[in-house]
Amino acid sequence: MDERKTSRSTKPAPPSLREESPESTAGLLRELVAHLRENRTQLREEWVRRITESKLLTAMTREEIFAEATSVYDNYVAVLESGSVEALQAYARDLSERIIPRGVETHEVVGIVLLLRDVLARSLFKKYQSDFGLLNRVLDAYEPAANRIANTVAVSFVQERERIIRQQQEAIRELSTPVLQVRERLLILPIIGVIDPQRARQVTEQLLRGIRANRAKVVVIDITGVPAVDSTVANHLVQTVDASRLMGATVIVTGLSSEIAQTLVTIGVDLSKMKTVGDLQGGIEEAERLLGYKVMMEQTADKLP
Repeated sequence: MDERKTSRSTKPAPPSLREESPESTAGLLRELVAHLRENRTQLREEWVRRITESKLLTAMTREEIFAEATSVYDNYVAVLESGSVEALQAYARDLSERIIPRGVETHEVVGIVLLLRDVLARSLFKKYQSDFGLLNRVLDAYEPAANRIANTVAVSFVQERERIIRQQQEAIRELSTPVLQVRERLLILPIIGVIDPQRARQVTEQLLRGIRANRAKVVVIDITGVPAVDSTVANHLVQTVDASRLMGATVIVTGLSSEIAQTLVTIGVDLSKMKTVGDLQGGIEEAERLLGYKVMMEQTADKLP
């Protein structure tokens, strides 16, 4: 009697009630990958249809959507098979670089990945609907991988979008503070708009690059279009003058308004380090005098009959 009880108590539980081992999970994923590859054409077409119905990726043609959907689908299945997202990350960055300039938004990318997850999940329900226990185990194996894929694509897209935005902001800032060569060894840097600490650092970097590239001896920084200067920016301006001097260039600051001049005096900026002239025209004339252009013209005039 005891032996029969012992025998019944050690009988293995049904497969649907046993905890999945790593080996069985891997086996389910292999079966899942085989199913997705076998039904690749049908599932991919269903996914593209859902994308179109949801009005996602409207900036792209249907042919472009289908081509990208094919690549995403194949990368998706490859991640399920290998467990590695490196190739998917690289593809997601490349895709983002191509479609972001066309106006594709983050919610659209996240939306199409979630649609693919839904299309594949529905396919699994249909395949395993007769075995509820097996269906649960397949979904338990599939969902963590699907979530990881969706997160990888979304993060890659957001990171690429942020990188492009930073590049655009950098380009705009460079256009807003151009370093112009008006004569040999003479540069002009007109600054317009509000100067924050970040822009002040960029101005210094651009100016020093310009001095080095053009072997400039005199630089005219015109701040006529700057509405206000605080202590941080004022001290950074002094540092710019010092750095330019170390590079072998004299800096002339022009266009100081009465308000900015009072601010500089009030906050105690060392004005002895700055050569200032009232306006841009006067600054250019002073720069030419320092470079010897006027002297040369006067000597030439003395030689005329």
